[in-house]
Amino acid sequence: MQKCSRYKRIFMTISIILLLSAYSTGCSRPPSRNIDNIDYSETVNLIYYTIGEPDKDLKLVNDKINEITARKIGVTITYIKVGWQEYEDRLNTLISAGTPFDIAFASNYATTTMRGAWLKLDDYLTSLGKDLYNTVDPIFWQGVQMNDGGIYGVPTNKELAVRDHWMYPASIVKKYNIDISKYNTLESLEPLLQMIQQKEPAYIPMELDRDSHNFFALYGYEYIVNNKVPLMVKSLDADAKVVNIFETKEARQILDTLRRYYKEGFINKDAALREPGGLKRGDKVFWKSSGGGPISETTWSKDRGYKVVSNPVTPNIVTTESVRGGIMAVNANTQHPIESIKFLNLLNTDPELRNLFNYGIEGVHYRLSENGQAIPIPGKDSEGNPIADAPASYAGVQYTQGNWFILRTMGGDNPEPLDKWEQFRKNNADAVKSTVLGFTPDLSNLAAQVENIEMIWKKYYPSLMTGTVDVDAILPKFNEELKQAGIEEVQRETQKQLDARRGSKK
Repeated sequence: MQKCSRYKRIFMTISIILLLSAYSTGCSRPPSRNIDNIDYSETVNLIYYTIGEPDKDLKLVNDKINEITARKIGVTITYIKVGWQEYEDRLNTLISAGTPFDIAFASNYATTTMRGAWLKLDDYLTSLGKDLYNTVDPIFWQGVQMNDGGIYGVPTNKELAVRDHWMYPASIVKKYNIDISKYNTLESLEPLLQMIQQKEPAYIPMELDRDSHNFFALYGYEYIVNNKVPLMVKSLDADAKVVNIFETKEARQILDTLRRYYKEGFINKDAALREPGGLKRGDKVFWKSSGGGPISETTWSKDRGYKVVSNPVTPNIVTTESVRGGIMAVNANTQHPIESIKFLNLLNTDPELRNLFNYGIEGVHYRLSENGQAIPIPGKDSEGNPIADAPASYAGVQYTQGNWFILRTMGGDNPEPLDKWEQFRKNNADAVKSTVLGFTPDLSNLAAQVENIEMIWKKYYPSLMTGTVDVDAILPKFNEELKQAGIEEVQRETQKQLDARRGSKK
């Protein structure tokens, strides 16, 4: 009995020590420290890559971020932005070469996850990242799950359904009393574009770029592999077949309409070569399409340099593509998984840090209105005079960097409504989930075919989807080369896996 009692006391002593140890290391935040007295040698530095043009004041903002993160979680970051056109290639190179980094914007989440690039987060999200997990809408977590049921990235908590919006200059809409809600098909735009061409020659009637737009979503289609592999499925049809969209009658109708518009001079002549985002501030464009959620006109108006109004033309459907549009992931080879989760948790739950990432430093890059909205501070010339249209010295890429619902709304000449985030929540509640939400075909055995298909896509898609080339001559070549590249094999395998998934769900 004495021996048993002694073992019991030893066990209780060890349990108390372990409990105190856990409390002091993993279950509580370190005590707040005065910024001036932070010992940065005690912090862990994380290397973070994301998309966006490097800002003039990026280091200034990075230093301010580190003051906050060092004080609150004992972490600093090296904040690296890579330009829009270079980012995907740079990320692939980092992964392939095994270059050390900790966190990155996962621009091609499914593909890079299947390459083993990202840390599986499930265990962290039930412990250290529990606040983060509870902050993000559950449908996002469903959408980022991979085939093994695991979660390998943190989705941006934003609008669930990214609908295509057709936008127009507010002044032109008012001048001609246009009811933009009546124009929901590509064909319906023709009389409007003719009128603009005749009466407003300073305006480009329709602006497209080489990535063009997912006009197929007008008919309820979504991509099933990625948007450079033209295999699609009807979002709300539980038994829909995977199709090569360029073999459908809907695609033929779209292509013929775009070709007619191009020949009429409605579409900008450089459309097949124009980079995405190549529209300059102040350029006069009548029709343009962009994906967004409620109240996106405010942001688009600021980008365009004049007020625009918009009309959503695609269904309010949550797709895999829409929920995976802005994912931050942790490198599978990181030496600092716990610190990475702490950082992501803070970024998604702490308004001070999240607003700093998005707007920059208060008093330097923005000021607050009387009702707490963020108003950007104009850039200055060499003599310190404000320049209204000067490029921002810092601008976060909002959809790539965490929870929107703790961001300040935007003020200024065209302020966002104070209840913006309530409108977003209502819109999310009304969205309908795609029948293939979260489905990711495993095409690792067909990687060569997928790569060849994407090469053919780059060769033909920009010119076809901007009306630049003759459809009768080019579409058959496109489809024939897709077949030679292996699209039918990829289509069969994708359909097989989709059928298996549907069967398991039933």
